[in-house]
Amino acid sequence: MTSLSTDTDTDVLVVGAGPTGLLLACELALAGVRTVVAERRDAPHRESRALNLHPRGIELMDMRGLADRFLARGRTVPGWQFAATLPRRLDFTTLDTRHPYALLLAQARTEALLEERARELGARVHRGYRAVALRQSATGVETELRGPGGRVVTVRAGYVAGCDGGRGFVREAAGIGFPGTRESMTAVVGDFAVADHAHNERARRHGVLVARLEEGLTRFVVMDPLRIRVPSTEPVTLAEFRTSLSRVCGTDCGVGEPRWLSRFGNATRLAESYRRGRILLAGDAAHVHFPVGAQGLNTGLQDAMNLGWKLAATVRGWASPGLLDTYHAERHPVGRAVTDGTRAQTLLVELPLTEEYGRPAALLCELLDTLLGMPEVNRHLAGRISALDTGYPPTAPDADPLTGRRMPDIGLTTPAAPRPTRVYELLRDGRFVLLRLGRGGGTEPPTAGGRVRVVTATSYDDRRDLDGVREVLVRPDGHIAWAGRASGPGALAAGRSRALAAWAGPGNGSAHQASTP
Repeated sequence: MTSLSTDTDTDVLVVGAGPTGLLLACELALAGVRTVVAERRDAPHRESRALNLHPRGIELMDMRGLADRFLARGRTVPGWQFAATLPRRLDFTTLDTRHPYALLLAQARTEALLEERARELGARVHRGYRAVALRQSATGVETELRGPGGRVVTVRAGYVAGCDGGRGFVREAAGIGFPGTRESMTAVVGDFAVADHAHNERARRHGVLVARLEEGLTRFVVMDPLRIRVPSTEPVTLAEFRTSLSRVCGTDCGVGEPRWLSRFGNATRLAESYRRGRILLAGDAAHVHFPVGAQGLNTGLQDAMNLGWKLAATVRGWASPGLLDTYHAERHPVGRAVTDGTRAQTLLVELPLTEEYGRPAALLCELLDTLLGMPEVNRHLAGRISALDTGYPPTAPDADPLTGRRMPDIGLTTPAAPRPTRVYELLRDGRFVLLRLGRGGGTEPPTAGGRVRVVTATSYDDRRDLDGVREVLVRPDGHIAWAGRASGPGALAAGRSRALAAWAGPGNGSAHQASTP
């Protein structure tokens, strides 16, 4: 564990070394921003609250060349649940992605892989430092951190990113409200090295979540009708866990001594703002909810990807006016949709367990399960849970329908490339990509100096949604900033210039010309 000096200057201080904070550190360091990460824990968690990456989360790793590292350490499954009480699962295999699956990977492993990458890129990660005071001015933020032995150090940064969880210090110190609903239901979770797997399917049929983890561990998540009102602050005992398992599914599944026991609730909150001056929030610091659908970690990773390049542009001085404000404008509605959606799913879990609503709720679940059997319904909900359908509203009234949508990872053939390539391979260095889809020829357009890679495709995957599209400006986070369709050369050039000025900042030379990653 490295130590911070008494006074430290940096461009960005990231508070919290969970998946969100570490991916944000990766993005900032990739863009050449001096980044310090401060984590209150002395060592990484052994236990893992989250267990998977959804398709969009895997795509984000793919864009930065990290997908293989993650896929090698986890196990893929073709779908995921929509509310634990519905037997039918969401089918990710029908989605428009090269990664049509969820990746079962413990959060501890995800954090280890992201920390490894952050350090490779030059970010400094310091453990055992808790934020205790924060002072913001017009030019920066001073943060006091209490470190090992009670020693207090001061970090002066241009910006502070609070990625320190739902009970974190940064949001409260910044005075950002965190409204929402209080806890009304709890569940218990346990990881066990010893369990009788012969009972796993029986447990699943009775609504118990069962997952095989690394190191031979098995996780059980139990919602016991007689214990769902127990506050999350009450510790879980092994005796209680075994009793609840037996009551719910008729067997304690042979669980032995636990590696980890915990109780969690359905309190749901969304920060009023994701930004206050030079302080920004991401991940659980901005939104908390019941972990139904496994969307929390994945939503945090998407926050980090959206914020990273915008904050880097601001620090480096080339951001257009208002660019950093688009972080809240784009991600806060997503946070609202996720928290609202998980509240709806949680009701499908909670109500069947109650005496008052048990039977009507069970009938509702049967109806919804039938609807999940319809391909179009299943695909719609799978797109929402996986975040593949997440798009951002365009700022221009005459924007192309593709604007703000996720860019599909189409295959490309370029004039000088030794092999076909993919769009996501072109995003490895975190720059913009201007795709010219005229199938060859033409003069390379002027672009923002060095921040935009220009690629002309002589052929590409045919897609109906790209019919008539001549050029596409892809943001570093894989969303479409602008699309230009067949029109006069003057109109195309004018649209391109406006988009580059709005998103990639003022130009100062020619872009890097490239046909390969």
